[in-house]
Amino acid sequence: MTNNKKVLQFVQESVELATPDKVVWIDGSQEQIDALRAEAVSTGELVKLNQELLPDCYLHRTVVNDVARVEARTVICLPKEEDAGPTNIWKSPEEGYRMCKEIARGKMAGRTMYVIPYSMGVVGSSFSKIGIEVTDSIYVVLNMIIMTRVGNMCLDALGEDGDFIKGFHAKCDIDEENRWIMHFPQDNAIWSVNSGYGGNVLLGKKCFALRIASYLGREEGWMAEHMLILGVKAPDGSKKYVAAAFPSACGKTNLAMLIPPKSFLDAGYEVECVGDDIAWIRVGEDGRLWAVNPENGFFGVAPGTNKKSNPNALAATQKGTIFTDVVQNLDNNTVWWEGLDKNPPEHALDWKGNPWNGKTSDVKGAHPNSRFTAPAKNCPCVSPEFDSKTGVPLSAIIFGGRRASTTPLVYQSRDWNHGVFVGSIMSSETTAAATGAVGVLRHDPMAMKPFIGYHVGDYFQHWIDMGKKISNPPKIFNVNWFRQNEKGEFLWPGFGDNMRVLKWILDRCEGKVDAKETAIGYVPYAKDIDLTGLDYSVETLESILEVDKKKWAAEAEEITGYYNNTIKDRIPQELWDSLETLKKNCEA
Repeated sequence: MTNNKKVLQFVQESVELATPDKVVWIDGSQEQIDALRAEAVSTGELVKLNQELLPDCYLHRTVVNDVARVEARTVICLPKEEDAGPTNIWKSPEEGYRMCKEIARGKMAGRTMYVIPYSMGVVGSSFSKIGIEVTDSIYVVLNMIIMTRVGNMCLDALGEDGDFIKGFHAKCDIDEENRWIMHFPQDNAIWSVNSGYGGNVLLGKKCFALRIASYLGREEGWMAEHMLILGVKAPDGSKKYVAAAFPSACGKTNLAMLIPPKSFLDAGYEVECVGDDIAWIRVGEDGRLWAVNPENGFFGVAPGTNKKSNPNALAATQKGTIFTDVVQNLDNNTVWWEGLDKNPPEHALDWKGNPWNGKTSDVKGAHPNSRFTAPAKNCPCVSPEFDSKTGVPLSAIIFGGRRASTTPLVYQSRDWNHGVFVGSIMSSETTAAATGAVGVLRHDPMAMKPFIGYHVGDYFQHWIDMGKKISNPPKIFNVNWFRQNEKGEFLWPGFGDNMRVLKWILDRCEGKVDAKETAIGYVPYAKDIDLTGLDYSVETLESILEVDKKKWAAEAEEITGYYNNTIKDRIPQELWDSLETLKKNCEA
């Protein structure tokens, strides 16, 4: 418990609204965790898996209508609609609170309300922020214990007068027509009703760590970004760290847990994972940017994760993990999903709990968005700096998208402001399977489009303003692993071989290699990309490093339309200047 009157008032108001039968405070003890697991198994909320093969692992099935984040019902509640901007859905704070309270009133009757004190970031760190989430879901409690740092130490850190992020979650009726995830940035508050799915109800994740934190970062002079953080250990023992932002389906998790090619391993290179999804970034006393991963676990997509695609992620799931909406293999009481291996179980239950035979069924057993919630400490390549209170210094920031042509394998921005421009124009091309049209651009600036807690133009301005505070800024790069030939075949091997590009990036940061200045920035000389041990032609490499001025002139016009038609106003002059420079460079 706590003597913090603000916490006690928030809990009391939540109790009066939702009228639970009892209230349980989560202290983070193993004894309490074990009791909650046992209770969830007894009610069927969790299925206990084979404890010899998957110790402390459990399976959960969500309601069929509740299997993913609902961006159409994810709302930013600021007093002025224009401050939410074009990338957010807006309601006034008054309407947002009224709607949520009407839906949640009395909906915990007959249930238990759990009070979860948690920290994003290491407790006691200057990066750390404390949250209190109330919920009527044991599933939420047990996931939050994996994903964040939970327990009495968070209440101790708050003290008697500390401020915190208020999170109210109620499953209510799991009614998709009345499902809302409301954010109140000015009040440091999040409300989630009528969902039980992780991304909508683990309020420390995207809701707090990005939407609310991005607003806090602007107010307090730091950054909350949708970025992985990794460290590269060189043969001489030195380490350099990078943060990288990618939209979905662009290899973010794979890069975060990258295993270098054999030639690099033999030479003594290692890659360490600090974080796979979110970075909180502050300016250090040395004028560099320092980053931490505010999370404590991985909330990963299961399908496609296997020993070849991401062995480190798979290893992280082998103990202490909650699997959501995957196949239950009845032969050995383990789990399976599409892409895990080529041996689907014949005696199984699908993600809905129905009998399923993987050898004969023509429907998928696991939901395409099925998940694993795994402790980060399980990852074989987790960084020794994972629990650092000061974070790690960034040598580089990397942006990337999925482009079949135009964008080269890698290029470097000319300076910080140009780098912000590069991040602002991040985009990926859709595929025929997804949309019925190939090459349609989806813009996702800094991979933050769904997660900015205020106007996107003001977010760009915050990036520009941050640059003025940094005397020793990281260099900014863009990568594109997805260049294709006329047959639609990828021209770069990707996966572990992305280490070759990462090494060039770090060599550039240390001034070890030169680069060719082009219309869009600095591009490598092919000879400086280490192809040792790779059966790959220099000619192909040169082709995907090419910058075609005609294509980039067309790109510049598309960007102009995006700025004018989508973001419309509040775009910093520095970005317009970079766009004009691009146009002039393409004319030269």
